[in-house]
Amino acid sequence: MKGPDRPDLPREEANLLAESWSHLAGTGVEARAVGEELLDRWSEEHRRYHTLSHLWSALRAVEVLREEAHDVDAVRYAVWFHDAVYEGRPGQDEDESAALAERLLSLMGQDPERIAEVVRLVGVTKDHRPGPRDADGAVLSDADLSTLAAGPEEYLAYTEAVRAEYRHVPDEVFRAGRLGVLRSLSEAPNIFHTPFGRTHWELRARSNMLAEIDRLSRGGTEEPPSP
Repeated sequence: MKGPDRPDLPREEANLLAESWSHLAGTGVEARAVGEELLDRWSEEHRRYHTLSHLWSALRAVEVLREEAHDVDAVRYAVWFHDAVYEGRPGQDEDESAALAERLLSLMGQDPERIAEVVRLVGVTKDHRPGPRDADGAVLSDADLSTLAAGPEEYLAYTEAVRAEYRHVPDEVFRAGRLGVLRSLSEAPNIFHTPFGRTHWELRARSNMLAEIDRLSRGGTEEPPSP
């Protein structure tokens, strides 16, 4: 699958993203068609955070965590599909993304057990709370939330991008929803579920989130909803 011109990513990274799909799914006609559809979905104009950059970042995080996964390819597929449908409807978007994964992976001739696992993993991203023995869910959840552990400037850019995706939501409503999400995550014993995530990402993520909670509680302008 040739890496197309995608405005959200530099050309080199767009090529690498297309190559990563080909390496995962193969180069058959069906796989190429599915890959193009997914890239188009992740390139939709209304997206500001859940874009090709987020997809690429999550895939790279999976590579950092790959030794902790049971079926790393299932996790990679789940990353590609987890926000393939994104309209700012928590829960419904994940359900529709899972249904899309089931349909398109079936068209590609994937093994039914692999398809069922990808569908299940996409569902984990509803709340990012995999079970204690769910190694693949832990890797997917941590990869998806790894942005929370970004440096201060990157984290602020993330919050601004998420707010832009909910620009149709009034400030007070958005602030309340975002605070609810942040407090739920921060009150959990661990944000991250893999040993690597807890060791390397947990403290930075908590620092970023507490600073954002403080800004939002004071009515700050950087008001970004769920990760």
